[in-house]
Amino acid sequence: MIWRILGLISGFLGIIFLIASTNPLRHWLVSLLGLVKCMSITGIVTFLIATGRIPVTSSLFLVFNDLIWIAPFGLILWAAMRAHLGIPPHRDRPYSPEEAAEIYQLSSGVTLAEASKEETIVLVFLRHFGCTFTRQLLLGLQELEQQAERRKAQLVLVHMLKSGDEMDYLGNHSNISRIADPQCELYRAFGLGKGGFLELFGPRVILRSVLALIKGCGVGHLAGDGLQMPGAFLFRNGKIIASQPARNASELPALPLLFQEPSSLI
Repeated sequence: MIWRILGLISGFLGIIFLIASTNPLRHWLVSLLGLVKCMSITGIVTFLIATGRIPVTSSLFLVFNDLIWIAPFGLILWAAMRAHLGIPPHRDRPYSPEEAAEIYQLSSGVTLAEASKEETIVLVFLRHFGCTFTRQLLLGLQELEQQAERRKAQLVLVHMLKSGDEMDYLGNHSNISRIADPQCELYRAFGLGKGGFLELFGPRVILRSVLALIKGCGVGHLAGDGLQMPGAFLFRNGKIIASQPARNASELPALPLLFQEPSSLI
């Protein structure tokens, strides 16, 4: 009966791990669960063998069921931590804005650096697409685009989905330029980090979320990193000339104020 129960638990965990393997960095909590489980079983079985309560041959079960998985789970968690800090897998530090601009491409195929040489780029970094504030921003996207055009600038949305997946959320605004940043490296390069409790669930955020819901913005499923903070920047000739990082999750871009920054008038 004990072995049957263990078999059912292992099978259940196997299904969870299989689902998590589609995006290990996003489902890092599953890897943490796996690591805790493997280390706990390793400690318990080692103790039982050392005290003679179970035979040494039981160590074979330990090796193949738990020990071999400690390293993979540990590596996934290490990679998730680096991604959380915005450190690319092949580097020991986050990109600078200039470096990221040479790598990341707009939906048109040109790099951010190339596009910024032609005209001022209004970079709007979104929260996840299910966020009520992102949905509110998308409802006013046409006005936001017109505000950028009146200032002879190009609006570019930065999102956390794979390239092309954002089309399910943009509706009639598929013509707006976009940059896909699933690992949030571009977010980190521009200094946008994860939100704390007050930034995500503070009184002002709660109040504004209620108002947004009343306006019909609604709430969708989590489509991106739910902790990621948004922001807006003016980018020209490969450099940030004005910045507007959000102080909380409810803060939307205010382009008139962004263009009034002294550096943006250069």
